[in-house]
Amino acid sequence: MMLDPRLYREEPGRVRRMLEARRSGFDLDALVRADRLMRDRSSAVDGARRRRNEAGKTIARHKGRGGEAERLLGEMRGMAGRLEEAEKRRSAAEAECMALARTIPNMLHESVPDGPDGASNVIVRSWGEPRPAEGARDHVSIAVGRGLVDLEGAARAAGARFYYLKGGLVRLSQALVSHALDLLEGRGYEPVQPPYLINRRSMEGAVIAEDLEGAIYGVEGEDLYLIGTSEHAVAAMRADSIMDGKKLPARYAGVSPCFRKEAGAHGDQKGIFRVHQFDKVEQFVFSRPEESWAEHERMLGIAEEFYRSLGIPYRVALLSSGDTGSVAAKTYDIEAWMPGQGAYREVVSCSNCLDFQSRRLMVRFRDSTDAATSYAHTLNSTVVATTRAMVAIMENFQEDDGRVRVPDALRDRAGADYV
Repeated sequence: MMLDPRLYREEPGRVRRMLEARRSGFDLDALVRADRLMRDRSSAVDGARRRRNEAGKTIARHKGRGGEAERLLGEMRGMAGRLEEAEKRRSAAEAECMALARTIPNMLHESVPDGPDGASNVIVRSWGEPRPAEGARDHVSIAVGRGLVDLEGAARAAGARFYYLKGGLVRLSQALVSHALDLLEGRGYEPVQPPYLINRRSMEGAVIAEDLEGAIYGVEGEDLYLIGTSEHAVAAMRADSIMDGKKLPARYAGVSPCFRKEAGAHGDQKGIFRVHQFDKVEQFVFSRPEESWAEHERMLGIAEEFYRSLGIPYRVALLSSGDTGSVAAKTYDIEAWMPGQGAYREVVSCSNCLDFQSRRLMVRFRDSTDAATSYAHTLNSTVVATTRAMVAIMENFQEDDGRVRVPDALRDRAGADYV
């Protein structure tokens, strides 16, 4: 199960309110019926087993009594057939219930504002002085004009939403990754470079199946999927394991390329802001339940620190119920100011997923070998998605002569003051 089953068994009204807040079409009544049928059939199997076991004991007592033992053996063979049929019926009910349970979204935190979409998001705070949009060029004209990005060549080689980075932008991209890793290691994160392809079970541990099909690339003929973020692979790293509770939180800095279909994405058709492939450094944390909300705020603070170090103005938005992803209980976005577009655009997503992913992946913890296990909470947050950060840098630090000034924090790593 993905939600704690007690929620829809004992508090269906609470779950229904969550679905209404999310504007979700999930059929809770169907899940409740399937869950009840599964439990009824499990009880039937348990009852059939008890009767078979009792019959076995009776046969043992009648051993050597001729006809009576034969009669009882005949009855037991009939019980075995009925038990087998009951087990098949239970398995079918379990499969139906699990298929529904894997698609119900996560519960929402009480602080999430109600609203149908991004227009209902709440701005929590802002930082920095936005550069005036008037006269500012967008990143496409800057990057193409200076030969830093080749979009036409990438379209011929791979199709829309791909790109070639060139010249100083390559070094800038690598500098962003290095700077993010330095920041996270200094905050107690262990760097992890995960597999870039994982199997379906691992992928469905991190995302809901319908989201997977619409956003993730699969490898034809193989049980492998390209990761959309290192979150997917790092979450699966602890699947089917019991962690040492005394060592939580376990904080990881995932660094990897990310591959996304971006199917149906509106706007953003040009440039490198919304693309099929990019590099990213991601915070991922396994936490004790009682510590996860404090950890969520800590992760957001680290992501903000990164953008302040670059000098890029931003604002923090708390996503509304209708705009919060299915797996998350609460999400903050950091939106960087893009003067060339005259708008704030998302560069960071920071979410607490509670035990939703851990239940799917069976990630548990305990404080001692004789203690009961509990499900860990999982949290994730972007530190930097390189293409989006470079868009923000190009638009915020463009010079009148066409060059782009490299933020002070990146100059040594980028090997230049300008690109």
